[in-house]
Amino acid sequence: MSTQHHILIIGAGYAGMSAAIQLAARVKRREDVRVTVVNGQDRFTERLRLHMTATGQQLAELSIPELLEGTNAQFVRGWVTAVDADAKTVRIDDERILHYDTLVYGLGSVADTTAVPGVEDHAYALNSAQDAALLADRLARLGSGTVVVAGSGLTGVESAAEIAERHPELNVVLLGKQEPGAAMNAKAQAYLRSALDRLGVQVRSGAEVVKVLPDAVELAGGESVAADVVLWTSGTRLSPLAAAAGLTVDERGRIVTDATLRSVSHPQVYAVGDAAAIRQGYGVMHGTCQSGMPTGVHAAVSIVRTLNGRQPKPFRFGYYHTPVSLGRHDAVVQFTRPDDSPRRIHLTGRMAARYKETVTASPWPTFGRMKKMPASGAFWPRGGRFTRIRAAR
Repeated sequence: MSTQHHILIIGAGYAGMSAAIQLAARVKRREDVRVTVVNGQDRFTERLRLHMTATGQQLAELSIPELLEGTNAQFVRGWVTAVDADAKTVRIDDERILHYDTLVYGLGSVADTTAVPGVEDHAYALNSAQDAALLADRLARLGSGTVVVAGSGLTGVESAAEIAERHPELNVVLLGKQEPGAAMNAKAQAYLRSALDRLGVQVRSGAEVVKVLPDAVELAGGESVAADVVLWTSGTRLSPLAAAAGLTVDERGRIVTDATLRSVSHPQVYAVGDAAAIRQGYGVMHGTCQSGMPTGVHAAVSIVRTLNGRQPKPFRFGYYHTPVSLGRHDAVVQFTRPDDSPRRIHLTGRMAARYKETVTASPWPTFGRMKKMPASGAFWPRGGRFTRIRAAR
């Protein structure tokens, strides 16, 4: 029997790849440890750029095996179809079973296309580059008509702005319960709204879509909005695999972790990114790239500490910005307190667009540096008093 400690990472998004590269770089010379990464496709999904792919812009195809080169991590292409946390196994494509000693669970969220009737049949979503390419093809063939973007969160705002800029011949309607940029300060929110107005995006706040039809969306209250194309960006859902595996999850299906990112029910499982319900002093974190990558790195460092007979340290993270692109040459960047509440300071215009592009492109040099100097990836804002959890009296 093999005496190697097998670490299995499922999901190679921003958090999963950070865990894989950080971990593999730290154990590269150890013969008693092996690392395997499982993902459904070879291509890394740049979720931060999917709204660009959706408008026909050509982006680099980033290969997961190439990103892992030089780390000695093994890559397995396949869809995870089951996890057995008690038996410590993962089933791939319903055909192959992989055993693990330590599991890093990084199966992130996707657009929730099941909560509203008609979404799965009649709407597009941005879950992958392939999804975005299908939408780009449809928009290119449309010629004229109305595109409804359902969901006024950041993904909806960026998508609506990008579509309006690249396709001025189309009417773009942004529908959502909240005002776009609702979490920003008043000046940043006003700038965002004026940018959408300049691009010709029609904003309908306080609107709840209750049904999607082949040529329209129905709103609560009975009103219908004509739509030649519907892009669904309203809400996300998580895979039911974690709950089915017997792991303790919260009401959204996220794995509940302790302070070190280990599952509270199965300590040999670490959860990262938006697959995890991670509590900080300000509450449970919400999944973003800026927080996802640090969770992956911290999980990797914690696993290595455990392998070396040391106790892992608590994870702490404080938010610091919310960058939102408004087409290719405009953006707004809201700087935040560690609890994600808005500060007074923000950037707008071309400077903000350059800032946003720098942030979007930052994972690749970060991954490269971590291969050579793993410790370089372990720096992020810890959040000070905002993230400190006080013991109950």
